[in-house]
Amino acid sequence: MAKILFVMTGADHWTLADGSKHPTGFWAEEAVAPFEAFRAAGHEIVVATPGGVMPPLDAGSLAPDVNGGQEGADRVAGALAGIDELKRPIALTDVDLDDYAAVFYPGGHGPMEDLAVDADSGRLLTGALASGKVLGVVCHGPAALLAAVGDDGRNAFAGRRVTAFSNTEEHQAGLGAKAAWLLQDRLTAAGVDVVVGEPWAPHVVVDGTLVTGQNPASSAPLAAELLKQLG
Repeated sequence: MAKILFVMTGADHWTLADGSKHPTGFWAEEAVAPFEAFRAAGHEIVVATPGGVMPPLDAGSLAPDVNGGQEGADRVAGALAGIDELKRPIALTDVDLDDYAAVFYPGGHGPMEDLAVDADSGRLLTGALASGKVLGVVCHGPAALLAAVGDDGRNAFAGRRVTAFSNTEEHQAGLGAKAAWLLQDRLTAAGVDVVVGEPWAPHVVVDGTLVTGQNPASSAPLAAELLKQLG
């Protein structure tokens, strides 16, 4: 049994280009699908957030239309209610990376607000990458990679192949034109090799022990790849 660290957003809003605050948090499926897969495989999960706050849920991620209907929405909501680890997160500053075999970042727009500029998370990501630990990041979670900047100003993930929520998906979801910045663009500007697939279809990119998923539908296949790497 391995110990897996879930690094999650503490932000309940995303500041748009006009300064307004779009309610958000983490995306339910992106936490539930990997959590269920890891727990079924017998692994222990610890949740960490900036300041140790409870990760806020994006209420929109429980809507029937993004869960295949009301039955799916009810199932995800029930699964979330059963994840006690979400109710007792530790602070990022208290994380000892040596305690974990793998690190996982779910998405939702929350990471665009806090983890994208969180130095503690950036150091954790840099350490995980350098140590060769299994590292999984999905959807808007790769916003956290933007904070992994060394003293030389270079991003630790520059030159690495990843996928992330695409510009096309952001526009199709209705927030692209309102966003202060787009994830695909910002990662590319940081020197990261962003490879996107068809909008909304499962798409996972593996670059060594770094595993990334493009969107909510990629959460389960990403978790399967992480489990394969954990052996």
